[in-house]
Amino acid sequence: MVYKNVYPNIDVRYYTTGDKMKYDFIVRPGGNPNAIAIRYDGPQLEIRNKELIIKTSVGDATELEPYTYQPGLGKPVPVECKYKLEDNVVSFQLKNYDPTKTLVIDPSIIFVSLTGSTSDNWGFTATPGADGSFYAGGISFGTGYPTSAGAYDVTYNGGVTVGETGGHDVAIFKFSANGSNRLYATYIGGARNEQPHSLIEDGQGNLIIAGTTNSGGSGGAAFPTLGGASAASSGNDYDIFVTKLNRTGTAILGSAKIGGSGNDGVNIRLKYEQQGKESLRRNYGDDARSEVIVDAANNIILASCTQSTNFPVRNSGIQNNNAGAQDGVILKINPSFSTLVFSTYFGGAGDDANFVLGINPSNNNIYVGGSTASPSLPGTTAGTIASSSRGLIDGFVTIINPAGTAIVRTTFIGTSNIDLLYGLKFDKLGFPYIMGTTLSTSWPVINAAFSNPGAKQFIAKLEPDLSAYVFSTTFGTNVSEPNISPIAFLVDKCENVYVSGWGGGLNVGLNYSTGTTAGLQAVNPLANIPAADGSDFYFFVLEKNANSVLFASHFGQNGGLGDHVDGGTSRFDEAGVIYQAICANCGRNGTFPTTAGVFGPFNGTSSGCNQAAVKIEMNFGGVGAKLQTAINGNTADTTACLGDPVTFRDILGQGKTFIFDFGDGSPRVTTRAPVNSAIHAYSSVGTYTIMLIAEDSAKCNIRDTTYKTITVADNKVGITFNVLKGQPCTSLNYSFTNTSTTNGVAFPPGSFEWDYGDGSPRDRVNGFAPTPATHTYPATGTYTVRLYLIDPNYCNSPDSANQTLRVNPIVKAIFTTPALGCAPY
Repeated sequence: MVYKNVYPNIDVRYYTTGDKMKYDFIVRPGGNPNAIAIRYDGPQLEIRNKELIIKTSVGDATELEPYTYQPGLGKPVPVECKYKLEDNVVSFQLKNYDPTKTLVIDPSIIFVSLTGSTSDNWGFTATPGADGSFYAGGISFGTGYPTSAGAYDVTYNGGVTVGETGGHDVAIFKFSANGSNRLYATYIGGARNEQPHSLIEDGQGNLIIAGTTNSGGSGGAAFPTLGGASAASSGNDYDIFVTKLNRTGTAILGSAKIGGSGNDGVNIRLKYEQQGKESLRRNYGDDARSEVIVDAANNIILASCTQSTNFPVRNSGIQNNNAGAQDGVILKINPSFSTLVFSTYFGGAGDDANFVLGINPSNNNIYVGGSTASPSLPGTTAGTIASSSRGLIDGFVTIINPAGTAIVRTTFIGTSNIDLLYGLKFDKLGFPYIMGTTLSTSWPVINAAFSNPGAKQFIAKLEPDLSAYVFSTTFGTNVSEPNISPIAFLVDKCENVYVSGWGGGLNVGLNYSTGTTAGLQAVNPLANIPAADGSDFYFFVLEKNANSVLFASHFGQNGGLGDHVDGGTSRFDEAGVIYQAICANCGRNGTFPTTAGVFGPFNGTSSGCNQAAVKIEMNFGGVGAKLQTAINGNTADTTACLGDPVTFRDILGQGKTFIFDFGDGSPRVTTRAPVNSAIHAYSSVGTYTIMLIAEDSAKCNIRDTTYKTITVADNKVGITFNVLKGQPCTSLNYSFTNTSTTNGVAFPPGSFEWDYGDGSPRDRVNGFAPTPATHTYPATGTYTVRLYLIDPNYCNSPDSANQTLRVNPIVKAIFTTPALGCAPY
């Protein structure tokens, strides 16, 4: 519980830690700590060994020596503070107190790991899993990427040389939440070249990958597709791909390739073909910018670009034809990949590229952002921040309805110089925030206490209807070019704003931006990392309403080619933890700062680069809650059987207290950290909405609430089966009969699958009662046979039963008299 302004600019915060109640005074800039006075009525007081002793009739209570600190370089700086006592009134005496600073919570590195690939492996994109796991997406230039057993594709598929760059596949690596384990790693690709631009995990824990491929024309295997959403012309130009990989990385659930006869998904031109800034391509890696997200129903929405005059347009009246040499594109695919729900061009007469997008939580409208060299754009622009182009290159934001059939409004964002928009996120109230770079010396600073005059990176909060800036500010050094190429952006629950990016290195060496990270502001920076060298990553956190900087720090190795990405975007999670992909330790020159106990502490044996996964908790994002159900051990399940226990768990675990409401009128259950789960069995059939409240009074938002709906049914299947030995003399052949039952109701085809335990494909065709399944084993041995219930209409699906089977060798007998046949068992 926080009491605001008990004294001017001084708050009092009460909270519990363990079984004790505590309180803090939070003195903000402008507050006078000498104003604090606490009067005790009744007890006698004394100060002993810097502690306050409170004498009562039932014993003494002790207030420990007050621990007081302010932000400093790397760690909080303790401030000398002691009690002062006069007439039972307690106050505080401080020395070396800086009145311009307030409390800042320390950021901390969770893990930093390389993939350990022995082939050249470049870093592109990253995203968090709901459980804190880390997906890293990059490219691999040959065999040697550390794929995992049973992964979707453990074999490098090949590629073609472009410029001085060799052929490459997409390479996906999933780290555990602490970086110590490889959960899976796989290639994805065809016979030519692929690269990932953006990753996102859907609500079922599957990974969505968006990028580009030119596998599919003449010359080898095509890029893998699955489902009916593909719409691409033949040829070896680049197409956009969107692929869904299952939770375990063992199979593709859907995959689409979409494009026309020109390059799709490539902004201006591939950097492998020609380096240097050109039109909307201002940074090394800008050729590979796009973003994929999922909506509440797990539909997939993508913002990208195209140079095709025949890009497939579906079910949208926004823009049916290209208007310039390069236009933006927006498309939506349903969760099963059976349908391209809608797709449309978006652009004017000049070059246009959609880089980012988001969904407004207040009305589900889709906001798309990017950059344009066009003098005008589709949509109503009247009454917006800027109704027409203001310079050579502008940023833009456009709003389209959820169906993708109409534009709500469009605004230009920029100055008379070159401005590019690289980030777009929402706060919980539906206000959009944007981030990007400018070459202007006079980017508008509006309603912002903090700004760096002349800096070339901007952050702004917009009115939801794009009519005005709520605030606008800049950060960085006063130089002629941007310091960083922005990579990730977030607005957290407390409305703090986060940015990550990199500068120097390849941007300078290959004639892109000439800016570096040298001289960038450091506020409570990361400790125990190599010294800055001007070619680093940079992380920046702006306090709500642009009041101040909460955190700013470089990260990376000292020396070498420089820390960078080769394209694509990374992400912060909702709590402000960065999941950053980096192309690191190129040429094995120098030492990249990995953390102890991770899967990949070193750069394999590659003479090139390794992708790094960097996870850093900023500690400003407030408390968050995310509810997970576990039924029969299946964490993605939302259907329970009557009377069966259901486990509810807050998978973020950021609260001190967790309150579970099961939605059936039963009493709420409250647990306290580290216990963040509860078990409940439902006694009636129905649909229930479960509510979880996570609380921590020390966090800026104090509590967060989340919901999940489950269905409770009474059609549990008893899964059983019989194993019949093979016919005489053919003991490698066995039959299996499904004897499962549920209330005497017959099962429809496709309700079951057999897994014979020998690595052969699962058998669904004969997997429903009462038809037996027959299988011939390739060799003698012991096998575990499983019968899976896969029909989601039954409350205990997915579930399974198993039996162990011993397949014996065929025994041949020599008869002294002619045999009439094989003897029965």
